[in-house]
Amino acid sequence: MDYVWSPWRYKYIAQVNDDKQPECIFCDALARNDDAAALIVYRGKKVFVILNRYPYTSGHVMIVPYAHVAQLALCDAETLAEMMLVSQRVEKAFVADYKPDGMNIGMNLGKAAGAGVAGHLHLHALPRWFGDTNFMTVTGETRVHPEDLHKTLERMRKALNASAAA
Repeated sequence: MDYVWSPWRYKYIAQVNDDKQPECIFCDALARNDDAAALIVYRGKKVFVILNRYPYTSGHVMIVPYAHVAQLALCDAETLAEMMLVSQRVEKAFVADYKPDGMNIGMNLGKAAGAGVAGHLHLHALPRWFGDTNFMTVTGETRVHPEDLHKTLERMRKALNASAAA
């Protein structure tokens, strides 16, 4: 039998029942005031972009309002508009830098819908490629990523800045 070791995933598994988890990972990331450590890619006026620490694919980001709200109805029009404008920039960045075959952009509102952080809404954006679901995902329930998160952070920061200038 072959084994694929992914020791970096242990931290995620160990945290599932950890009482030291922050109440909200997004609010906690903002409070750190260390964007690189918090994996914050971009800060806008009403929203910010943060990497998913446990991504579905390389490049997986979330567009998050600064306001701690759980429903779209609780966001003001400026926040919603900025979320869409930043989503456009992320889309351009993916196309220019990651060259995906497609992408997923969407929200899961509430635990029943699959929201991992149900109390603070966020919009997922991730590039997709044909074949990015393979035997590891299907049989091992494990994803293999070719890119370190800090490399993704550098690439996405550069790409978002380039898409702003375009």
